[in-house]
Amino acid sequence: MLEEVERWLARRSWSAADRPLDRLLAAKARDPHRGCVSVVLPALNEEATVGRIVATIRRELMEKVQLVDELVVIDSGSTDATAKVAREAGARVVHRDEILPRIPAVPGKGEVLWRSLLVTGGEIVCFIDADLKDFSADFVSGIVGPLLTDPNVQFVKAMYDRPFGDTAGQGGRVTELVARPLLNLHWPQLAGFVQPLGGEYAVRRSLLERLPFPVGYGVELGLLVDALHTVGLDALAQVDVGVRKHRHQDGQALGRMAAAIYRTAQLRLSRGHLVRPSLTQFERGEDGFVPRTHAVDTEERPPMREIEEYVSRRAA
Repeated sequence: MLEEVERWLARRSWSAADRPLDRLLAAKARDPHRGCVSVVLPALNEEATVGRIVATIRRELMEKVQLVDELVVIDSGSTDATAKVAREAGARVVHRDEILPRIPAVPGKGEVLWRSLLVTGGEIVCFIDADLKDFSADFVSGIVGPLLTDPNVQFVKAMYDRPFGDTAGQGGRVTELVARPLLNLHWPQLAGFVQPLGGEYAVRRSLLERLPFPVGYGVELGLLVDALHTVGLDALAQVDVGVRKHRHQDGQALGRMAAAIYRTAQLRLSRGHLVRPSLTQFERGEDGFVPRTHAVDTEERPPMREIEEYVSRRAA
C-alpha cells in the first residue's frame, strides 16, 4: 500500500460513533444552506425492504431530530408495490421517467442516481440502497457527518461487514474479484476503500454535478475514480457503519455486474471504445448448455451541470 494511502487511512477513516448527532446538528445549524441534506433511495421492486428504511430515516433523522431535510425514493419502473410502500412510509416518490422526459430513460442504477439530482435540492446528497435489511439510521448520519463537520471533505463512502448467509466477511464478491484488483493495479490511491462498490455514500452536490454518471452497475466505481481525479484523495473519506445485510444476486447477475464495472474502468483507463460491449453466459437447458448474450452498459450521462434544465432549476 502506498504511504499516501496509509496516511489517508489514519486521517480519513472514521466510525459513525465519532460524530454524535448533537455535533452534527450543531454543525448543520451554523450553515443551514450548506448543511441541507437530501437522501435518495433508488428502488426497483423493493417492496419488502424500502418501507422499513424510509420509516427509520423519517422517524430517527427527520422527526426526532432534523438532520435530513428531504427523503426521496426514485422508482425505476417497479412492478410491485414499491412506490406505494415508500409513499406510505413517508418518502416523496418520483418515477424515473417523470424526470427530464426530454431524454428517454434507460435501465440502470446510475441512470436513476443521475436523474435524482434534478428532483432534489440538498447541498449534500446521500444515496442509500433500497434493499438493505436490519437498516440503521447510522448509515445516513455516519456518512453525512464528515460533510457537515469538515469543509475539506467532499465524498464519503460507508464501510461495513458484508456477511454472506451465515458466513461473516464473505459478501462483496464482485468487489473482491473485480473492483479491488482493478483499483489496486490502476488507481492505487483508492486501495484504502473498504467498500468501493457500496451503494451508501454521501457527496457534495457541487462535486456530483461535475461528474459523468455511468448508467448501470459501473456507477459506483466511475464516481469514485472520477472524484479522485477531480478533487484529490484528501477530499474523499469513509465511515464504518457496522454491518450491511441485503439481498444477494445470483452468479450470472454478478457476472453482468463485473462486466459493467470492468468496462467502466477500461473506459477511464483509455477513454476509448470497448471492442465488443457484450457478455455471453451459459444456462443449462433440456438439450445442453444454452448461450445467453447480454449487452454491457456502455452509455454514460454527462455531468449534470451541462444539462440546461438543471442549470435553470439551480439558478431559480
